[in-house]
Parts: sequence; C-alpha cells; structure tokens
Amino acid sequence: MKIVILSQYFPPEVGAPQNRLFELAVRLQKMGAEITVLTAMPNYPQMQVLPAYKSKVYLHEKIENLAIHRAWIFVSKSKSIPLRLLNYFSFVFSSFWIGLFKLKKHDLLLCESPPLFLGITAYLLSRLKGSKMLFNVSDLWPESADKLGLVTNRTFLKSATLLEEFLYRKSFLISGQTQGIVKNIQHRFPSKTITWLPNGVDLSLYNFENNTSNWRTQNQFLESDFIMLYAGIIGHAQGLEVILKAAKLLQSTKQLKFILLGSGPEKEKLEAMANELHLSNVFFYPAIVKSEMPAVVSAIDISIIPLKKLDLFKGAIPSKIFENLAMKKPILLGVEGEAKELFIDEGKCGWAFEPENENDLAQKITYCLENKNQLLEFGNNGYIYVKEKFTRDKIAANFWAFLNENLHAKPTVTH
Repeated sequence: MKIVILSQYFPPEVGAPQNRLFELAVRLQKMGAEITVLTAMPNYPQMQVLPAYKSKVYLHEKIENLAIHRAWIFVSKSKSIPLRLLNYFSFVFSSFWIGLFKLKKHDLLLCESPPLFLGITAYLLSRLKGSKMLFNVSDLWPESADKLGLVTNRTFLKSATLLEEFLYRKSFLISGQTQGIVKNIQHRFPSKTITWLPNGVDLSLYNFENNTSNWRTQNQFLESDFIMLYAGIIGHAQGLEVILKAAKLLQSTKQLKFILLGSGPEKEKLEAMANELHLSNVFFYPAIVKSEMPAVVSAIDISIIPLKKLDLFKGAIPSKIFENLAMKKPILLGVEGEAKELFIDEGKCGWAFEPENENDLAQKITYCLENKNQLLEFGNNGYIYVKEKFTRDKIAANFWAFLNENLHAKPTVTH
C-alpha cells in the first residue's frame, strides 16, 4: 500500500502532531506500507525556518527511511490573522505544485487537519493522482477558532465551515484524534467511515526503568522540592494563567516549584504576568527536542495539564498526558469531558481540577504535597493504563488493520 502523508507540521519540528505523524509513519512502513511525506520547511513553533532549510523552495530528504518532500512556506512571527492565513495558504499553494510534480502514483493520501485549508491541496492531489483521501482531524476547525475567539469574522467562519463540510463529504475515509471528534463528525455525516486514531506513547523512549536523570540537580532544584511541570505549546487554548495564579496562592510554601517548558504565542505574556505577580516559584524553559523530554519528566513529581473551560474541549485529549503516565508520573488534569473520564475516572492516573479555577488547582496541589504516597499509586496506575490502551505500536496496528479492511471498500457518496 502506497501512502502519502500531507501535513504542514513534521519533524525536526517538535510538537504533538509532528511526533504523532512521524511515529505512525515509521510503524506503518515497518508493517509493509510505502510511506511518502509532503510537508513544509520546518519552522514551528518558533515561526522561523530552521537554518538548514532557509531560502529553499523545495527539498528532498530522508528521515529514518521515510521519503520527505519539503515545500516552501511563508513564515511570520506576527499574530495577525492576515499573516497567519498567508502562512497557511502559502503551503497550500506550494505543496500542491510540489505534490503534482514530485509525488508518484499512490493509493491513499492522508491529510492532517488543522490547518483545514490544507484539505484543498489534499482534495486536488487525490483527484489528479487517482488516490483516495483520508482526512485526519485533530481539531474541529473552524469551531475551535470560533469558540476560542481567535476568529470573529462571521463570513469567514461560514466559508470555513462550508470548506470543512465539503472535505468531509469528499473524503473516502475520516479519522479523528478523540472520540469526541469522531462522534461529532459521525453525527453530521452518518454514512461516512470514521475511525478513532488517538495519540499515544512510545514506551521504548519514555522508559522509566532506563532513565537515570540528573536534570533536577543540573537546574539547581533540591531533592526536597516538589516540582510540577507543564510542557508543551504555550498557546491560547491551554489557559496557563491558572498555573501562575495558583503559584501566587501557594507562594509561601517554599518547596513548591512550577515549571513551564515550551514555546508559543502566549509565552511572553505569561512571563510578563509572572513578573507582575512577583512569582519566585515559577520557572520558564525553552522547548526541547523529543529525545530530551524523558529526562525532564523523570525529574518531576507531577504534571499539570490544563485547557480553557470550554465545551469545545470536553472532547480533547492533550498529548502530554501519555508521556507523563508512561514515566509513572501522575497528572493534575484541568480538562473536563473525555480526558477526565478516561484518565481520572477510569484509569485513576491522577486528580482533576476545574479548568481555569486556580483555587481548586491550589487545593489539589496541597493535597498531593501532603499525600505523596498516592503519587506513587496513581503513577503506577497511569503506566498500566497507557501500556494497555495507548502505545504507539497498538495504535498503528489498529490503524493498519482499519486501512486494509476499508481502503478497497465501495466509496460512500454524500451530498
């Protein structure tokens, strides 16, 4: 089976979609698929093309035997909507032309969304190359942009919704990153064949048994410090202000240390907020490569994983959950809905706090500090839970079986 993965995001960039797609591609290729990746020059989340790729219109390379075609993309650090759209559409345009001339005939084109607009390229290339399109949805866009207030132009939102629905109708298969996404699309398009393609963890990388980390001492933290970590994109959706506000409430407890590790559009704002609140217990660190994360996670006591309090996020499962649980680190989860049901209610992997409620978070942190024996218990629970349900190998094997079962089925026609 010849598969093309079309995504604006891919390693050496760091981030959840980059890791997820790369790990899936490597495993599918080992199972017998012939994988080709069409992606952009790496630039995210710094929004600056990496030095080795600067000023290039096209580049072909191989990463772990994966054939990678890279196309030019316009990049700007500006947060303005027009420049953000130019970023998306520049790759829509360049990936179409590179794909048209560089891609060989293939059976399936898997398109990662968001950005939703990349579906335009996927649809055109699948038609011109005679392949079938699988639309992989990791975020219900434009609904999320609307609910987060990132886009307010109603005409634009309506147009984006029409494009979203067009792409679902034209897709041969659809996959969703969460059960909530799957149910949403299945409700709107009941005749479509849709599967759950969750995120997961590579237990060979996040291996608590083989990790002897000295990250804590290297960064001048004491063994007696109770270290809480947020690691990931520092963006609008995460609502990370709740961590800083809780840190302010708990500032008198000197052993409590809060680490925010990563990059993103809200980082400068949060650093300014920490200065205004005179927080001596909050530490910001830059994003690091995937291979360095196990050492960091191994050194902490608990991971804080928040999102904003929106109905939209009741179907969200933040990817950072999996890595922490694989390292036997319990979580403080500020996410309602599906994630809480899976990892708190069912898996007993940590504690839940109300999203954007700093008082609730501070109370849960105090409880954890006073009941450290439960950290070990919930950490063990989390490891068992992800090992049984969310390893990269199992997810890829299930997806491979889904493709083999459905790729040659009779197409569904929707209007």
